[in-house]
Amino acid sequence: MTVKGSIRLLGAAALMLAAVATARAEVATVRLAKQFGISYLPLTLMEEEQLLEKRAKAAGLDLKTEWLRFTGGSGMNEALLSGNLDFASGGVGPMLTIWGRTQGNIKVRGVAALNAMPLWLVTVNPEVKSIKDFSGKDKIALPTVKSSIQAITLQMAAEQAFGKGEQGRLDPLTVSMGHPDAQTAMLSGRSEITAHFGSPPFQELELKDPRARKVLDSYDVLGGPHTFNLVWASGKFVGANPKVVAAFVAALEDSLKLIRDDPARAAAIWIKAEGAKLSPAEAEAIIREPQNEWTTTPKRMLAYLDYMNRAGLVSAKATDQGELFFPDLVATGGK
Repeated sequence: MTVKGSIRLLGAAALMLAAVATARAEVATVRLAKQFGISYLPLTLMEEEQLLEKRAKAAGLDLKTEWLRFTGGSGMNEALLSGNLDFASGGVGPMLTIWGRTQGNIKVRGVAALNAMPLWLVTVNPEVKSIKDFSGKDKIALPTVKSSIQAITLQMAAEQAFGKGEQGRLDPLTVSMGHPDAQTAMLSGRSEITAHFGSPPFQELELKDPRARKVLDSYDVLGGPHTFNLVWASGKFVGANPKVVAAFVAALEDSLKLIRDDPARAAAIWIKAEGAKLSPAEAEAIIREPQNEWTTTPKRMLAYLDYMNRAGLVSAKATDQGELFFPDLVATGGK
């Protein structure tokens, strides 16, 4: 055999080994996480209808899924950093926090938004008509103090209400608590919790109680619709698993199409999966509410980042929303 022939064989062998290595790089089991509430409907449908497995199979992958449940984004970030989670999901605050922390190493970015939804701060204290009326007698439950999207939004509202430098005035009143427990505690009348900065459907259920009133709407704080939940992952995982990630995005689009085309069926699946205390009509009404947008396109995330930069919560900056997401996965236009 000639030298050139040997080189060709070695080159072909190297290409085959590279192809095998690439194929092996795709994980056989993907670990995904979600939290409580109807805002995670796209992920619930993905799990219950096995949409990711179906999309993966169409791409030639035999993929298994492992779904985990968290009560806040900070726990997901810890799991992601420790290598025990592949796709995290939650509010903008935790995602921007880990995005800022990992730009020099694993480079966490957004994969896709899940929705745009208003978040309401609800109280049962009759003396509280606005956030200026909260006092040391009140405790405000939210998913994670200081870092959840509710906590960040409350700080932004405090800055608007009390002035520059006063963004942390209400922080001492906040308590970390999952939405189901927070709702139960506030409405029981036997807890120190007098307010809950929650999410759908908990905020809607709370307002059915005649003692409850809404004192803050996140759309008012942000100046319009904003992303509530999104999905994020590490650059290492995305780079090593392009087919899995593509299958996830396709499955997410399938889930959103189901929501748009058949909200009644989506509501029924969610109620059964979550054991939710809503009627099918109530769940469908929340899904259909025009202010609740089911979309992978992020909205007003830079408004959150700008505040977190000013407050010293995140040092990394961005001038375009696309910098917060992996390129070419979903549309990232907008503010």
